[in-house]
Amino acid sequence: MTGSDGPHREPGSDVPAAGSASERAREEEEERAVEQALALVGGSSGPGRSDRSGGPGECPSRSRDPRAPGDSRDEDLNARRSNDSHTGPSSAPHAERSSGSDPYDGRDSDLRDGRAAPAPGREQPPHPDRAFPGDAGKTPPPSWDRARAVAALAGRSGPPATVRLPLDRALGHVLAEALGALTDLPSFDTSAMDGWAVAGPGPWAFEAGAGLLAGRGPAAALPDGTAVRIATGARVPPETTAVIRSEHAHVDEARGLLHARRSVVTGQDIRPRGQECRSGEQLVPAGTVVTPAVLGLAAAAGYDALPVVPRPRVDILVLGDELLNAGLPHDGLIRDALGPMLGPWLRALGAEVSGPRRLGDDAGALRDALTSSDADLIVTTGGTAAGPVDHVHPVLDALGAELLVDGVAVRPGHPMLLARLSPDGPYLVGLPGNPLAAVSGLLTLAEPLLAGIAGRPAQDPYRALVHAEVHGHPHDTRLVPVVHRPGRAGGRDHVAPLRYNGPAMLRGIAAADGLAVVPPGGVRSGTEVEILDLPWAPATPWTEGCFT
Repeated sequence: MTGSDGPHREPGSDVPAAGSASERAREEEEERAVEQALALVGGSSGPGRSDRSGGPGECPSRSRDPRAPGDSRDEDLNARRSNDSHTGPSSAPHAERSSGSDPYDGRDSDLRDGRAAPAPGREQPPHPDRAFPGDAGKTPPPSWDRARAVAALAGRSGPPATVRLPLDRALGHVLAEALGALTDLPSFDTSAMDGWAVAGPGPWAFEAGAGLLAGRGPAAALPDGTAVRIATGARVPPETTAVIRSEHAHVDEARGLLHARRSVVTGQDIRPRGQECRSGEQLVPAGTVVTPAVLGLAAAAGYDALPVVPRPRVDILVLGDELLNAGLPHDGLIRDALGPMLGPWLRALGAEVSGPRRLGDDAGALRDALTSSDADLIVTTGGTAAGPVDHVHPVLDALGAELLVDGVAVRPGHPMLLARLSPDGPYLVGLPGNPLAAVSGLLTLAEPLLAGIAGRPAQDPYRALVHAEVHGHPHDTRLVPVVHRPGRAGGRDHVAPLRYNGPAMLRGIAAADGLAVVPPGGVRSGTEVEILDLPWAPATPWTEGCFT
């Protein structure tokens, strides 16, 4: 139920009031839709899995009924083929409408049929473009968090494949097994400093010479009352009491005696065998990303190769006859913003990505590309609506694909979809054509799916204070670019929302280091919101002024 200012709220509450019959019915319908989607992925293996057979009770491919003319699912202007599709900030017709103000300023700007929001206390009918294709007016799309859960479950639907890679090729992969120590670390008592190994109380007699160096075999036991020079990393002789650092020792060359400048503690500056770990002890759990530090630890522990999950392989298909690869927009043609952006973004998420293929608006070319791909995931851009050249849904129907998620209650990006082309893969994530809407789809569906395929554990969500009122969509979650700010005068760290957050805009996300997950109805300043981190942060703090 909404009024002109968004969902009805209890006094003093930051969340919409619950309990009306219409809201309960909508929640129950959403639960049923999610259960159906989960059933599609719950019993079969995903791509890159050792077990590729479907499980008991696996649902057959879901066909879609033709949608009524005008039942578009594209972002904002109801037509991907308008000049806002795929474009950056400057070329979208509705960019000026969003710049400098929040696109959801208390109104439902996506009610494209011009109907006013019902008055408080009146039941709102289902929104026509919030239903699954083929189920118009019956089942609304899943909520944002439910859609992410379906994508994550799809990625984890089978045991991950395992390969052994040499250390110089394992960087960035995910460990398929826990890493156990193959030896004690250190594997022998070692000097932690350059200095003198001594036995018993001092002063200590010594003989001139080079002493003990790293990399040499075991030395003879050190007699009581004697000392020998020792280098960092060298084996400590048996019966050694301690190591005295060079700067803490006084050498009497004439008498051949060594004196300590400060008290000597038994065992000082000696790294005993097994100090860091014992053979067989777990060093790193499965699911850990192999970083340079993990490579160093693995080498120290005796590994030459590591058991890892292969990186998910991703193909990118860029759709749209209106796209340019170079130069300035002209004659109704616009620059492709997604082709250059998606590859590096997906690589930052741990995938191996082929170069983007530009197919235009050709259903036959799209079908050929889907059936010939050997990737784990295919990402398409645009064409997820119901316009005359939006071919993604018809081609998926013709291939008998399973639609696991078909539309998500999130803005921007609600026409996104997740499908499985066959029981043994690959998966397909269909992104809307608008750039920020595509980013929303990437983080909503592609990121958790890839994490599951790669064997990465789910990220622990965290929340942060937002220092501004952020308007919400009446029904759907909003993803809003934000930048983290340190607290001032003892205040808490917080995030600030950025301007230029319309569906066709990249100016805000280019300055952001995260996305705030804004619930329906919006949030007030000082409210905590969930944050999605981006896999990078701006190199310089250039987000002040006109961006916030």
